[in-house]
Amino acid sequence: KYQNNFVWLQDKFLPRKEISFTIISFPSPEIGKNYENIFEDILEVNMLDTKDIEHIQQKMIDALDLADYVHVKGKGKNKTDIRVQMQTIMNPEKETNFVNCGADINIPVGEVFTTPQLKGTNGILHFKQTYLKGLKFNNLILSFKDGYIVSYSCNNFKSMKDNKKYIEENLLFPHKTLPIGEFAIGTNTLAYVIAKKHKIMNILPVLIIEKMGPHFAIGDTCFSMSEDKPVFNRLDNKEIVARENEKTALRKTNVDKAYTHHHTDITLPYESIKYITAVTENGKRTDIIRNGKFVLKGTKKLNKNFMK
Repeated sequence: KYQNNFVWLQDKFLPRKEISFTIISFPSPEIGKNYENIFEDILEVNMLDTKDIEHIQQKMIDALDLADYVHVKGKGKNKTDIRVQMQTIMNPEKETNFVNCGADINIPVGEVFTTPQLKGTNGILHFKQTYLKGLKFNNLILSFKDGYIVSYSCNNFKSMKDNKKYIEENLLFPHKTLPIGEFAIGTNTLAYVIAKKHKIMNILPVLIIEKMGPHFAIGDTCFSMSEDKPVFNRLDNKEIVARENEKTALRKTNVDKAYTHHHTDITLPYESIKYITAVTENGKRTDIIRNGKFVLKGTKKLNKNFMK
């Protein structure tokens, strides 16, 4: 309750729907001996041509907007297997579910994202190793039923009890569960290759990490507390209609139950993905990613960075 009151007081004087922002990250000398080379590479990532990538991302959005749900399946030992339910688009000529995210807000460029429908979003997310809020999680597994976490585990400790406590204290607190607030596909393959090259994956900020593969956010949506403000993509001028889910829709009747005040992005590395597939109501399947590579027509240019 106190957290809600604080956020609403803050929004009264700094209304989110009236404020825009741009965020960018650069390495500091504390990163080590290779600082200059890392700085030059991150500078290249931050300077990527946003228009070129936005046009590629539009190809993805056109395919994803036809989907009833998106099926994400892990590769090899990765246990990820989740069905992400898309929201209904009433007017496809003027509406879209996905934001075509260039370098106008978050720099660097590179993701398409949406607010999934909670009902029908079911399955497992498995992250072999991930760093969240500066903490390391080994073999983090989150299971979802109708968009909410119903079970969770990791193997940071020998005791299952200690592992659950670690997740509860560092990901869920003060809640018992959290919903999926965002599903996204990061397209910045250059950032991914550079992070692997310099072995800095564990210290990169979320701002860059989230652009380096498909990711999910647990907690609030990306449109938290500004759901009623129309937002449009630049290229096709379509309105992004997936701005709320069943949780945030509660703001109309009981605002205290609408928000979690959490938004934690967790990214799946490209090499852990068997496929990300858009599935229509009649069962037609269109692969966006297959075996860690972009395969949708018009997007394969993104794979060139993997050859570096």
